[in-house]
Amino acid sequence: MTVGQGHIVQGHTAQGHTVQGLAVRDLAEEFGTPLYLYDGAVIERQYLGLRERLHPAVELFYSLKANPNVSICALLHGLGARAEVSSLVELETVLAVGVPAEQILFLGPGKSETEIEACLKAGILAVICESFDELALIDRTAERLGVVARVVLRVNPAFQVKSSGLTMGGKPRQFGIDEEQLLAAPGLAGAHRSVRLTGVQAYPGTRFLSEETLVDNIRRILDLAERVATRLGFEPELVDVGGGLGVAYFAGELDLDVERLTAGINPVVDAFRTRRPGTRLAMELGRYLVAHSGLYVTTVRSVKESLGERFAVADGGTNHHLTAVGIGSAIRRNFPVRLLNRDGAQQTARWNLTGPLCTPSDTLAKGALLPADLRAGDLLGVERSGAYGPTASPVFFLSHGYPAEVLVHRGRARLIRRRDRVEDLLGPQILHDFHDGFHDDPTAERSS
Repeated sequence: MTVGQGHIVQGHTAQGHTVQGLAVRDLAEEFGTPLYLYDGAVIERQYLGLRERLHPAVELFYSLKANPNVSICALLHGLGARAEVSSLVELETVLAVGVPAEQILFLGPGKSETEIEACLKAGILAVICESFDELALIDRTAERLGVVARVVLRVNPAFQVKSSGLTMGGKPRQFGIDEEQLLAAPGLAGAHRSVRLTGVQAYPGTRFLSEETLVDNIRRILDLAERVATRLGFEPELVDVGGGLGVAYFAGELDLDVERLTAGINPVVDAFRTRRPGTRLAMELGRYLVAHSGLYVTTVRSVKESLGERFAVADGGTNHHLTAVGIGSAIRRNFPVRLLNRDGAQQTARWNLTGPLCTPSDTLAKGALLPADLRAGDLLGVERSGAYGPTASPVFFLSHGYPAEVLVHRGRARLIRRRDRVEDLLGPQILHDFHDGFHDDPTAERSS
């Protein structure tokens, strides 16, 4: 699938583009802009399209970091997804949704003792450990609580991978424990009385668009897990093969072929299950499940020309969608952008789409081909925006706050997050009176 296919927009009417029969123009009028618009049917398509073809032994865990909205999580959990979380709030989110504790993994470097304690009290499937220091902290916390912690070791593998949009292993990294260090610690499984090592996880990279590379990664991770478990002397109850399934954002990229991907993965899983029939397998998916579903809708406030270049200045920009400017990428390329509310002129022109921030870096798209007759009041949509949107952006810069988020599901639009109001932004702040000297209120500061 080439970039531009399979996007959120489902049709076109006299009122412009539609999502599940609902005109984007009407949704923008109802909920306002800037607006994140998610198509639930696309999320279902992404999840079920993989689930129905992938080996049934591989459990799919939704990575909340991609989009932690509680309704998005609820939709995916309803389809059967487990949950992978990386903060206390993400843990509370999936518990509120009703994800059973035994279907939750917690990972990430720099976990706090509070987070570890919450995991152990909830009884989640496993805490994924990223360092020897963290392993000792988990042990101390478990001992204090009088429990035994189930721990999966995250390994920074010695092998490096190609075709990754963002490399997460195989080099010096804050993630995981180096493979060589683990293999040199054969007594680790018995070194902590309140820890039980239950598995291995590796995540060598993300945004892979090569089926062959993903299959090779999984094969290597399964081999690595067996070597580590054998060396350290524990039975692997779980192997987490990471994920990193990519999405085609840019011209010339191709989306993954799920048939080809699973045809490569399934025999590898079969061979592993023959050797280790009692070991559970986990795959983490974030971007792959939700990116296609999202449309960032913004209204053009003015158009102008400056030194021969056209600018469309909109009501939303990088404060809501920093990922669109190439975060994590060495090269600046545009996400797909389109006019949503009407048919534009057949003639196109190069436009710079910018936002309301007082910085030249607030450019959502540079030199994008859009209708030449673009004008104030037009709606523009940045496609494939369902992952790493507002939560990965500086939403509080210039105090603009969060945009609204809307999910279209079964033909009905549901507000799943209201936009921030002035009181939402000022409420947590503490105003001191400096006119008659500084009078501290330590109670207010301690309660903040």
